[in-house]
Amino acid sequence: MHIPISWLGEYVELPAQVTGEQVAADLVRVGFEEESLGAQMITGPVVVGKVVSREPEPQKNGKVINWCQVDVGQANGTGEPQGIVCGAHNFDAGDLVVVSLPGAVLSGGFEISERKTYGHLSAGMICSASELGLGDDHDGIIVLTEYLGDEAAGLQPGQDALSLLGLDAQTIEVNVTPDRGYAMSLRGLAREYSHATGARFTDPAGLAVDTPTGPGVPVAVSDDAPIRDVPGCDRYVARVVRGIDRSRPTPRWMAKRLTDAGMRPLGLIVDVTNYVMLALGQPLHAFDLAAVADGIEVRRARAGETLTTLDGKQRTLDEEDLVITSGGAPVALAGVMGGAESEIGEATTDLLLESAHFDAVSIARTARRHRLVSEASKRYERRVDPQLAPAAAQLAIDLLVEHGGGVAEPAFTDLDETTQPEPITFDTARPTALVGVEYDRATVIERLEMIGCRVEDAGGAGQATDGTEHGTVRVAPPSWRPDLTIPADLVEEVARLGGYDEIPSVLPKAPGGNGLTLAQRRRRIAADLLADAGLHQVVTLPMTSDEQFDRLGYPADDSRRTALRLHNPLSAEEPLLRTALLQTLVPAARRNLSRGQRGAAVYELGRVVLPTGDAVAPVQDVGLEPSPQMLQELADAVPHQPFHAAGLIAGEWERQGWWGPARVAEWSDAVELALGLAGRFGVEVTLEQAQHAPFHPGRCARLRLADGTVWGHAGELHPQRLAELELPERTVGFEVDVDALIEASPEVSAHRDFSDQPFSRVDVALLTDLSVPASAIGDALREGAGELLETVEMFDQYTGEQVGEGRRSTAWRLTFRADDRTLTNEETNAARDAAVALVSERTGAEHRG
Repeated sequence: MHIPISWLGEYVELPAQVTGEQVAADLVRVGFEEESLGAQMITGPVVVGKVVSREPEPQKNGKVINWCQVDVGQANGTGEPQGIVCGAHNFDAGDLVVVSLPGAVLSGGFEISERKTYGHLSAGMICSASELGLGDDHDGIIVLTEYLGDEAAGLQPGQDALSLLGLDAQTIEVNVTPDRGYAMSLRGLAREYSHATGARFTDPAGLAVDTPTGPGVPVAVSDDAPIRDVPGCDRYVARVVRGIDRSRPTPRWMAKRLTDAGMRPLGLIVDVTNYVMLALGQPLHAFDLAAVADGIEVRRARAGETLTTLDGKQRTLDEEDLVITSGGAPVALAGVMGGAESEIGEATTDLLLESAHFDAVSIARTARRHRLVSEASKRYERRVDPQLAPAAAQLAIDLLVEHGGGVAEPAFTDLDETTQPEPITFDTARPTALVGVEYDRATVIERLEMIGCRVEDAGGAGQATDGTEHGTVRVAPPSWRPDLTIPADLVEEVARLGGYDEIPSVLPKAPGGNGLTLAQRRRRIAADLLADAGLHQVVTLPMTSDEQFDRLGYPADDSRRTALRLHNPLSAEEPLLRTALLQTLVPAARRNLSRGQRGAAVYELGRVVLPTGDAVAPVQDVGLEPSPQMLQELADAVPHQPFHAAGLIAGEWERQGWWGPARVAEWSDAVELALGLAGRFGVEVTLEQAQHAPFHPGRCARLRLADGTVWGHAGELHPQRLAELELPERTVGFEVDVDALIEASPEVSAHRDFSDQPFSRVDVALLTDLSVPASAIGDALREGAGELLETVEMFDQYTGEQVGEGRRSTAWRLTFRADDRTLTNEETNAARDAAVALVSERTGAEHRG
């Protein structure tokens, strides 16, 4: 919202010599964001000049220029007339004009300097209205005696013209939040400035409104399909002005204010409606009276109806659109834009002025449906004061009569079906409790009354934290504040009017025992472990697609293909919520490699969405408090969202340097990263060979927890999948369920007391079929060796002619230790033999000594 400071000063008392920066700072204190401080578009020297002589000089190109001598007083430092070349011809010797001297900067950043042209050294410019930003007329220059009329009397050459024409006016721009539609007007912002500074506010809507002598143009509202059971129109004022003189221009002061506020003057009638809208915040619309002679009906559009709007486009109307009709045909989109058939034309002298209140949601939907955002719709969709319509119509009528020579008909229509806002029961101790600043009862009531609320005692005594007496009151918000609906809104007003800058910044005290949960701490540890291993953390959007499932090679019956589909996805190409982190981690790795990286080692910790059942979340009607049953149904419809960790290593894992050549990651690196997470939390994990897309079937490890739960997978990605995913050969990765790991991990890590007894280590070689997984051999050795076994690890394997086709020899190292004694050879050998015996029984292994 653009705010001309001089215009604002008509409605609220401003300090002398106040600057735009000071006004903006005061508005920021009460919650309005400063958008910009309007810089002065024109800088001097721009002065009054008196034409001493004008000599026409025809040119070879057929153009006639004027060589002028202009008296600019002492503004040029010499007192001598200034020689200026001018192409306009609507002035003569003796006229007072506006002269920009060398050094001036005009609208659009046009700098004035001495320059040689048409055989003369022209030292300045005689200005037109367009060059000064005062209008669109650029054919002739401004003759001040005509432009200013009686105000031009007494002007002297050299006098500053910027202040004379209002070109030195300051303008600021503030950002109005959507809930404060009242502030999209000078009236609303002047009231807010008054709240911030205590300055005296004069309500421009407080003018005397005529009482109708009888009914005017018939008006009917027939909304048979209201949105949210709210009528589309509950206030409609229709007033008639006859005999407007269309030759009369918009007053100069009004055109200047409109320009400063960011609107282009278009003619007296339209300018008056725009002026009132900017001043009060109430949109108006003027119809050619002849086009609506049959009266006005406000209703919803019918199927198949069309309307050509003022922008010249024919629009097919929707049955939800609210329209203004006359004689059964639409003549305007209510609250958005008028129709071409009822437009004010050059011959229009009689008009019907509409000042109405329309439902915000209805107008917002219509504007978006037709992609037709207007200054009127911006205000209606932010909610307009329903009691403002008569005053706005009266102000517009007064201006049209005064400046257009029209006559207002004393009989007019004011259809009023508005209702008063519901009072809010409010505890005056609530602001202190929510904001953390002590507000006594008197201060709370004073600030609520300041914004126009009516406050009545409702009993129910209470007490603030400092012992101050408080109580319950009933607060009736003013009509211009429809955003005040619940107690929290009133708390915000109490805090806002004290100034947000007066609320101290105090760090809250963290109560004991309410810090990070165990799960949160473990997740942070997991992130640190992966980062310390050399991976870079990424955060990806959790959206994917069926095409990505295909590229990852998921079988048709894979449960990971069952994904939730978004109704309104960010991208139509990715409408599904991910069921595995690798689905979104792969594009991140590929994007890094495409930027020239020799390797990409990335990881992510985040949630995946795993739909369970067919529960559908219910839809709650707006404005109704959800019932316990609905809350339970919402909770039941929330899908399972476990926390996963995943990593990818593509390209170089170890860089080349003086220490040696580069190394590409192997499947074992991915497995080591996953096992490192489990080991950090003291969780035993077993490995087994698996087939799990997108991993290579021969280089994929399934990781199981002690209870048999599949914790995740790690290994090398399948070559065919790598080609589909556009990743380098031998890319490896892993994905594990962090929530399952946390659940399996002890709250306090288990430990084993250190023993100072010597260990005994033996190696065994076992010959098995290739189909026997190494994890099965290791599990059997642990179980068979008994309590004396400290560790077991496979340190070698062999396949070849010496062991036979389809056979494999694995070498295992068993370490034994007792806590209270030195083990004898007999004890160690007995434990070893028991372990080998159990392996042979379960897997058919042969002990090779």
